[in-house]
This record gives sequence, C-alpha cells and structure tokens, in this order.
Amino acid sequence: MVVTDIVVTNPFSGEHVGSVPGQSAADVEGAIAAARGRQPLDLDGRAELLGAVARELSGHSEEFARLITAEAGIALKESAKEVARACGNLQAAAEEAKRVRGEAIPIPSTHGERIAITRRVPVGVVGALTPFNRPLNQVVVKVAPAIAAGNAIVVKPSEKTPLSAIAFARLVAECGAPHGTISVVTGAPEVVGSALAGGAVDMLTFTGSPAIGHKVALAAAGKRVALELGGNDPLIVLADGDLDFAARLAVDQAFATSGQSCRGVKRIIVEDGVADALVSRIADRASTITCGDPLDPNTDVGPLIDEASAVLVERRCEQAIALGSELICGGQRDGALFSPTVIDRVLPSAELVRQETFGPVAPVIRVKNIHDAITVANGTPYGLQAGVVTDSVQGFLAIAEGLEVGAVNLLDGPSFDSPHIPFGGVKASGIGREGIRWAIEEMTTVKTIILRQLQTDT
Repeated sequence: MVVTDIVVTNPFSGEHVGSVPGQSAADVEGAIAAARGRQPLDLDGRAELLGAVARELSGHSEEFARLITAEAGIALKESAKEVARACGNLQAAAEEAKRVRGEAIPIPSTHGERIAITRRVPVGVVGALTPFNRPLNQVVVKVAPAIAAGNAIVVKPSEKTPLSAIAFARLVAECGAPHGTISVVTGAPEVVGSALAGGAVDMLTFTGSPAIGHKVALAAAGKRVALELGGNDPLIVLADGDLDFAARLAVDQAFATSGQSCRGVKRIIVEDGVADALVSRIADRASTITCGDPLDPNTDVGPLIDEASAVLVERRCEQAIALGSELICGGQRDGALFSPTVIDRVLPSAELVRQETFGPVAPVIRVKNIHDAITVANGTPYGLQAGVVTDSVQGFLAIAEGLEVGAVNLLDGPSFDSPHIPFGGVKASGIGREGIRWAIEEMTTVKTIILRQLQTDT
C-alpha cells in the first residue's frame, strides 16, 4: 500500500515545517494491539515516569514552544505558556497517580456480616482524538491521566498539527515508558480517526467540534466516551464591576491563541449603563495588540490555523455589522491573519455569537439587567465556562445559580484553568470531565469486592 505523506505548513508563512505519514486503519489496529500487549507500570512506576516527563519537557520548553508556533501559528509567547501548562498537568498527574484509590463501604447487618471495598482499575486502552488549537497540551491532558490511571493510550492528533504530539510521545518513550504505553497515529480523520473511534479501544476521549463529536460518539458506540465539544463562553460585566479590570480580562482572553480557545471569551455581556465606558476601555487595550509573525517574540496575535478559518471569522463579523452592530476596531484580514476586532451592540441572534467563533474577536452584547444577562448567556447550545465581574456577592451568586455551564469564575474570565479542578461542560459542550483527578476517574472503572464473615458454631 502506498502511503501518502501529510505536509505540515506554517499558517503564517506557508513554509514547509514537516510531514507525517497518512496511515491506514491497519496501522491503527497495530498501535492498539501494541497498547494491549504493553508491560503495565505499578503505581510508583507511573508516578516516576510522569515526573520524569514533566522535568524533561520543562528542560526542552523553548524547543517545544517553537515547534508549536511553527505548526499552529500560535504566538511564541502563547506557546511558551502552553508548554508550562503541559508541565503542570504532568506534575499533577504524577502526584495523583499515587492517590488512585477506592473506599470501604459498610453494609447493613440485615445482609449478614459483610463489608464492601471498591477499587479503581484502569479501563485498558484509551483512544484520544485531539485538536489543532493546543497541539501539545491537548495531548498531555489526555495522556497524563491515562498513564496515571494505569492505561495505555493511542493518540490521533489533528492532521494540521501532528508534530508536537509526535515529539512528546518520543520524549515519553525516552523517559522509560514501556513499549506500547503511548502511540501516535497520523492521517486523515475519515480514515485514522474513524479507525481509532471504532477500533478495539476501551475508551475514547475527544476534543473538537460538536458535529465531529457526534460522529465520534456514534463510531464509539458501546465504549466509554468523554467528549469536550467547545464553548461559547461569556464574560458578564455588571454595572458595579471594575471596568478597567473587566477590559483587561476581555482583551487577554478574547485574543489569546488568536481567539482559538474553547474556553476563551467569545461574548462580552455588559449592563447597558456602563457599556460605553467598557467598550472604550476594551478598544484602547485592543489597539495595543501586535498582530503578525508568531515567531517574533513581540507578537501577541498570530494567524488562525488556515485562511479558510480566517475567512469564516471575517464573514461572521460582516454579517453582525450588516445586522446593525458597530465595528469599533479591527476587522481586517490578510490571508490567515485577522486583526484583533472589537464589535459593539451585537445581537444575540447573530451567528458571530450564536456559534463558537474561533478568532480574535471581542463581541459586546448589551443587556438591561442580571436577568437579561443570564438569559443571553444561556441562549446558545453551548455551556462550558463563564466569567463574572461584579462587586456584588449576591449578584454573582444569582448568575452562578442561573448559568447553564460547567464552571463559573468570579473576578476572572472563562479561560481560567487548573489541573486540580474539574473541566467540562453541559449541553452541546460535551460529556465527562477533564482535570487530572476527574480524568483519572473517567479512565478507570470501579470494581467492588465484598468480604463476608462466616459465622461458626462454638
């Protein structure tokens, strides 16, 4: 069989960065078989391996950051943060590997003298499908808990950004992982992705769009699945909030990673009485953002993953403006580059804010009060994370109670994350949770052992 290589190009320059083989379904089956036949590590071995990988990755942080930027177009300063996050996830997994435990459950005496003990056991082989926007950390957040739980894992990275995943898997192997612990398969989603989802894995974990996630879930029917399907995350700013602080959150989290983040600020929902002042502050900050060559250390926003993605963002912005929204700044496209854009008075029904828009856009939606803010925030199919800026505890609690999301942040945006807390959404944002401890639970099953004390005659 002739294998056609997949060429990886720099989204900014179009330069050839590398190539990977377009593998077949048989290659996927071979990787799964190798995972099934691996030599399992004990608890100490898993913790030691993950700790060693964290240290080794930290020692090669600059090399990995440049590789991420080259294949994904993410600004170098953002890529460096991604490597640091990956190291943090690995270290957290090394610690949690030592705490994979069950519980003892007393049983009422009506059932005789019994006690039940539960153990968490690895599911076996995990298949992982990862996206382009965090090409290293999206791999790590699946690999680290899989290894901590005692599983092997087969990763299919995005065909647009496979190089970071391959380099990371090589690093894991160099740190002493037994053969088959981690494998990377590359190729077209309809071939390699389908083969992995429908293959002999015990669990499938996926991050990507709802449309593809639904196809993955169907292909993986009968298996355990965890689906992280994106978000349309709001930053809600109430009239009593610190507007300078809110503007900084909006700009930092709407434009980071060129706006290509599932938990980035996708909508800024603000009470009308302070909207003018907030928009002015956001525009002032946005005007200082540097957009251009992602390998330039002074660049804040690089290109989107490809020109087609930038064209889609451009079309949605133009549509919102045609519906009556006001372009405050930005809105220019040059190939895959899209300038940081602020748009005011966006209608909640506009595609720009109804769908998940992956681009450096800060759309502002004006509302009358807290009730309207909650209604607008809940008015999309998504429900991942949210941020709230207010000085009112009562106001925040009302919003936190009313929002249909997986997490609500006070005095922070929806982008906040930590390996020590659960991450995941509701509605179209998916099922299951990441965050190291919670991902370990997803990647293990509960085995119950019941001990019975026999009564003997005396």
